[in-house]
Amino acid sequence: MSFSILQKIGEEQKKKAVVDVRSGDTVKVTQKIKEGEKFRLQVFEGVVIRTDRKESHTARITVRKIASGVGVEKSFLIHSPLIEKIEIVKRSKVRRNNLSYLRERSGKSARLAAKDFDRAAVNDVAVEEEPVAEAEEAVKTEEPKEAPKAETKEPAEA
Repeated sequence: MSFSILQKIGEEQKKKAVVDVRSGDTVKVTQKIKEGEKFRLQVFEGVVIRTDRKESHTARITVRKIASGVGVEKSFLIHSPLIEKIEIVKRSKVRRNNLSYLRERSGKSARLAAKDFDRAAVNDVAVEEEPVAEAEEAVKTEEPKEAPKAETKEPAEA
């Protein structure tokens, strides 16, 4: 197989729009878990300590949290169909992509300086603008329809 064919298949597997997740963000990742025949949703909340290959269909984030005094890390493929949604809770000021130094820290030294951000705007996933443009062109090409005539009802006599 040529690389262009593999690249085309990878592009088809990508989700239309995803949240822009960065290192230092505190996120809630909702994941589908299969138990027997049923699926349930599980939320994993923690700090993103690493982002990989953001533009690729194999984009991945590594999330770390402390559970019962033990550090737990999970890697999530952003474009996986098992990832229901990713919500950014807090954004922090960091100067590097890989925050592996947080693994050795605990308590106050593991804190990151929060920075202000518009939570609603960041978590609102913008869908590609192309379908909207096509829909607007279709509306322009349609002939204008006549407005329906308003019916007047006489008030009922008592």
